[in-house]
Amino acid sequence: SFKASQIIMNLPTVHKVVFVVDRRDLDFHTIKEFNSFSKGSVDGTDNTHKLVQQFADDTKLIVTTIQKLNTAISKKRYLSRMEKLRDERIVFIFDECHRSQFGDTHKRIVKFFNNHQLFGFTGTPIFVDNAYTKASIKHTTKDLFDECLHKYVITDAIKDENVLKFSVEYIGRYKEKEGSGAYADIDVEGIDTKELFDSSDRLEKIADYIISIHNRKTHGKTFTAMFCVSSIDNLIKYYELFRTSKEAGKHNLKIATIFSYGVNEDDKDATGIYEEGLSMAAEDLPKYNSHSREKLDDFIGDYNQMFGTKFSTKDSQSFYNYFNDISKKVKTRQVDILLVVNMFLTGFDSPTLNTMYVDKNLKHHGLIQAYSRTNRILNEQKSQGNITCFRNLKKATDDAITLFSNKDAREVILIEPYEEYVRKFNTGFGDLLQIAPTVDSVNNLQSETEELEFIKAFRELMRLKNVLSSFVEFSHDDLAMNEQKFEDYKSKYLDLYDKVKSSSFTEKDSILNEVDFELELIRRDEINVAYILQLLANLKDAHPENKAKHRQAIVDLLAGEAKLRNKKELIEQFINENLPEIQDATDIPEEFDSFWKAEQQKALDNMCKEEKLIPEKLQDVIENYLFTERKPLREDIVKTLEIKPKIRERKTIIERVSNRIFDFVETFISGMAG
Repeated sequence: SFKASQIIMNLPTVHKVVFVVDRRDLDFHTIKEFNSFSKGSVDGTDNTHKLVQQFADDTKLIVTTIQKLNTAISKKRYLSRMEKLRDERIVFIFDECHRSQFGDTHKRIVKFFNNHQLFGFTGTPIFVDNAYTKASIKHTTKDLFDECLHKYVITDAIKDENVLKFSVEYIGRYKEKEGSGAYADIDVEGIDTKELFDSSDRLEKIADYIISIHNRKTHGKTFTAMFCVSSIDNLIKYYELFRTSKEAGKHNLKIATIFSYGVNEDDKDATGIYEEGLSMAAEDLPKYNSHSREKLDDFIGDYNQMFGTKFSTKDSQSFYNYFNDISKKVKTRQVDILLVVNMFLTGFDSPTLNTMYVDKNLKHHGLIQAYSRTNRILNEQKSQGNITCFRNLKKATDDAITLFSNKDAREVILIEPYEEYVRKFNTGFGDLLQIAPTVDSVNNLQSETEELEFIKAFRELMRLKNVLSSFVEFSHDDLAMNEQKFEDYKSKYLDLYDKVKSSSFTEKDSILNEVDFELELIRRDEINVAYILQLLANLKDAHPENKAKHRQAIVDLLAGEAKLRNKKELIEQFINENLPEIQDATDIPEEFDSFWKAEQQKALDNMCKEEKLIPEKLQDVIENYLFTERKPLREDIVKTLEIKPKIRERKTIIERVSNRIFDFVETFISGMAG
């Protein structure tokens, strides 16, 4: 939509283009993006002076918030400057135009500007079926913006691989009445179910269940999650349940929350429309619910303690700063679960978020918007958006999919059942056995073509296992390939990766050079150096007759873990040479640290000697690479060389030195913080 604004602004017949966003959709990321185009164009205040100035000067494309636009065309103090624009051709482009408040702004624009043209962009338009009612009249997107010019629906986006499919699970079958003995999915629309849904026993079971499945859903906290609930009261109960469980040592999840604490806190249950009254202006909010505000301040206090911040609800600017900070920390995976009622369920894009827990009635565009927080593309490991519903939203989900695409779209939008992925995995295992009947037979593959076939077959198994592992019911017992066999073949897969990665191999023309091994699919965050040190302590304290078994377990783990393979020789060296000399297992971390630093310095010295590098310049390049996470430029590598290479030699030398730097960082620095 913003790109469309930039194109239209170049039309000679257009005086100005005004790109309009809702302040409630803004977070630190979107504000940064828009302000990089026009500094100060969007923020959390009602300061409209700059907007009016841009209307008056030669600014061709204006980016603003709907709140400021309303002020500019309705407040007397701005009218004298705005009057001059009444007859100019101005194009307004509304982002997320399903927002109901755009209807009010629409009327003011039509009334004020005589030569206007309006375009609206939304992924979830308002139809008659999901329209909101105002003054007994249903308002649709078509009423405001006329006929739809172009449709690109969620099924199109999934087919084009611009977003992911959803995996939706419905958890919880409850006794309908005490003593009935019958279990049934309870109709969430029923007027007699509130007592059941809000019961402390049910909320506690759900909180415990989330704790138990969170690592599986987020691949060991590689991704983050959101938990949307039906009311502020229930949010408070859930937060306190999670906090009590954490204090009892039942989990170590970082849980944060944010909600509006105004007087009107009732959830618009099942309306699907989010009109939460979050003021982001730097003035006091007019009315408060004192209980929920005190609770939110308490929860923000936990957040401040967790992250060393100083946020509060003392004024709306501080609250807005908290809103921005919490969105940033969710996006950077510093918050494991964000607990909300309505906020963040629309307009919040975080590719690192892959799971939505739902204990709330949703439907229509509200449901699609909430689910869509999880399906942004990131990497191979993020194969789908996970939705775990603690209410029976099956019909609501099907209805929403039908409304915004068509009745046959379920198979495009939702991933297949667990049993189908088990069938596909077992079929894929059969295909693998045709290529390599045994683990050792991988070593005997005669050509690169055969090796490529093995890589592709095992990679497909990794992809399927990645999806399977997110299902609550997943068990290795359901697969034809047992867990040990998978690990053994994985080790051979990684051997081929090491072969392709080696500098001697990359210099030759090979069909394997372009293969994406998708190692994200087999990385496990819980297997790190800290974990290995614990295994070393277990080895040191093991009974003599069990030492060989413990040692072999460590060697096998190093061989099968992608991010530890390049550390394998050094760790084995420590086991063979240093571990026997250590008397007390508690000294292992310190001894290992000393050993690692010595080997790191030795490797650095060898690199400088063999490649004729300037140590100080090399250190600068490595530190900058670690800080920026960007590969060094060619000229940066050249600066590390004692002797500047000839033009014909430069490319080969730069590539070789770069690869050695990357290998050094991967071996001695990456993964060592754990």
